[in-house]
Amino acid sequence: MRAMQRKVLAALAALPRNVWGALFREGYPGYPDTDLKRSTLITGNLLLHLHPVKVRRHALKFGYTFCLGGTAFLLSLVLTVTGVILMFYYHPSVPKAYYDMEDLEFIVNFGLLLRNLHRWSAHGMVAVVFLHMCRVFYTGAYKPPRELNWVVGAALLGLTLMLSFTGYLLPWDQLAFWAITVGTNIAKAVPLVGPQLRFLLLGGNLVGPNALLRFYVLHCVVLPLTLGALMALHFWKVRKDGGLSGPL
Repeated sequence: MRAMQRKVLAALAALPRNVWGALFREGYPGYPDTDLKRSTLITGNLLLHLHPVKVRRHALKFGYTFCLGGTAFLLSLVLTVTGVILMFYYHPSVPKAYYDMEDLEFIVNFGLLLRNLHRWSAHGMVAVVFLHMCRVFYTGAYKPPRELNWVVGAALLGLTLMLSFTGYLLPWDQLAFWAITVGTNIAKAVPLVGPQLRFLLLGGNLVGPNALLRFYVLHCVVLPLTLGALMALHFWKVRKDGGLSGPL
């Protein structure tokens, strides 16, 4: 009986180390002394394999990238967390949407802070993604073999703008109503498919309940899932193309 107890205790004591090793697969103890061992250590690790095996020295300098890509990713995480929490207090219906916003501002504990975190993070993400695109352009990080990732980044910028635009209608106040009216009228001016595009966005010819529901689904489901998939592709391409920045 005591032998069995000792075995159980030994297994429990080794559990954290075994779980850590299963998750992170540390590989070689100490610092690997060959390029092969160092490569194996990185590619076999859950976190380290997200980075390329070799990174250019200048790419590690803060003044080269200004951490704009990482900042955009951090803001997207803040938006995801705050957005999910806000969904618990919001109904995408005309009679309730505006009053839900009032409840968040005056009744829900820290509701105003939560909403402002979401709103200012959205503004910040638009600015940071735009600056990130400028940095990529001026440092030549769009050049071969990174052409596809440049296109993916441009699509991510468009999705970021669309997320901000669709979130504009959800408070259902006068500012939101007329902003969406102006925005969809601009979409109507698109050659050939303008009227159809406006009808698709609004679910009709006027800003009403159908528009609110469609903007809610786009803002909370369709666009975030698309953004997440393209971000995963973007990060994977950065790794496969050899690092965080392009040629000098």
